[in-house]
Amino acid sequence: MDAKLLKKVQASKPASAGVIKTWARASQISPEMVGYSFGVHNGKTHVEITVSEEMVGHRLGEFSPTKKFIRHGGKMQKELESKRQASEIAAAKSAKESPAKAPAKKK
Repeated sequence: MDAKLLKKVQASKPASAGVIKTWARASQISPEMVGYSFGVHNGKTHVEITVSEEMVGHRLGEFSPTKKFIRHGGKMQKELESKRQASEIAAAKSAKESPAKAPAKKK
């Protein structure tokens, strides 16, 4: 664990600490850190993380992703999505045009 980060954690209480900003992504989460909120730097911004008991033993950087996943596929994926959207629109229009008729009431 980073010495500066440990000093900040020991000097404050979880309720009054606010967000503790850190660039030490390789720091291992210890039991003393449970309940604190950390702002872990991902290369661009600080991602806010509230430490829970399940996180003990992991690294801070695991909870602050550095890459943004867009999606796979390119041109083929766009064509598939447009076909799927067109079929959903057609199904909605057909359902709107011919509403289900209620059975006639018997006297």
